Amino acid sequence: MRGAARAVRFVVMAATGTGTSAGIGTGHKRPHPEPAARIGTHDGTFHCDEALACFLLRLLPRYQDAEIVRTRDPQRLAGCDVVVDVGGEYDPGRHRYDHHQRSFTESMRSLRPDKPWSTKLSSAGLVYCHFGAQILAGLLGQPEDGPVVTALYDKLYENFVEEIDAMDNGIAPAAGEPRYALSTTLSARVGHLNPRWNDPDQDTEAGFRRAMELVGTEFLQRLDFYHRAWLPARALVEEAVRCRLESSCAGVPGVTGMEDKDSKHQDPQAGSGATGVSLKSLQDPTTVTEEQEGWKNLNSRDSMLGDSNTLPVCPSSSPQSCGDIWEAPDGTNSPRYSEKDKE
Repeated sequence: MRGAARAVRFVVMAATGTGTSAGIGTGHKRPHPEPAARIGTHDGTFHCDEALACFLLRLLPRYQDAEIVRTRDPQRLAGCDVVVDVGGEYDPGRHRYDHHQRSFTESMRSLRPDKPWSTKLSSAGLVYCHFGAQILAGLLGQPEDGPVVTALYDKLYENFVEEIDAMDNGIAPAAGEPRYALSTTLSARVGHLNPRWNDPDQDTEAGFRRAMELVGTEFLQRLDFYHRAWLPARALVEEAVRCRLESSCAGVPGVTGMEDKDSKHQDPQAGSGATGVSLKSLQDPTTVTEEQEGWKNLNSRDSMLGDSNTLPVCPSSSPQSCGDIWEAPDGTNSPRYSEKDKE
């Protein structure tokens, strides 16, 4: 609950520009207050990428109280501290992050060679590329170059920001004719916040603020999920792989201990004939070699035709609906199913 409340607070602060320095003062007047920073972007019809770019920038201490200036006037943009999605230039040294110019071809991989993604960046991807690690470190209270921030930085780009980059740049998710329309994506929902063509009031300022709230809420919710659920699950899998290689899985939740060869396929606490969860069952069923451990598949086509050293993908003609029955060295049987078997 505290995480959700904190996320709501961040959304309101970033969307409205009310940071921690706003509100009741300390009673001391600053003789020379610093002017509020200004974030420039284009006016008129808004899109998901600049809404997210502006939201992310406001999560930085430097821009938490920044005014968002929506204009295409070059003189007004020149007075902004940072400009996104307008202006026709990409110059991180001057904090200019547009991607519409013909010369722009940057991707995450071109700007950060240690990253694999080659999708052309939008203003959201540019801001995330340059400031994402700093933003996550501030939100999570973790070192910017630490493993938590590094893992979540990659996860959020691949599963959140990259889609926005691709859609804004007109990059289809797959080649060929789509089988159905994608009409409820985050980018599409932001687009629907623009005034309709026949609305008497064509003002977009209120809609842009709602768009920032929308994308900001979903970004922080996704971050919270990956931080509190996906990252712990990832750690369990890594530990399971590690202890499998070290032949010791004692204390790893959900993984059967494998201190000796004969206990690899059976949970010693499950009773006679019961089957436990072996790490072998987590591997690719087309490459697991069970016979090397003394097990025999009684329900495979190869068992009927001859010996085989490879766990087969169950054929569609299997009379037992793809349930592989393995005979252990001690004569007990265990049903084993792969993901392909379940299809």
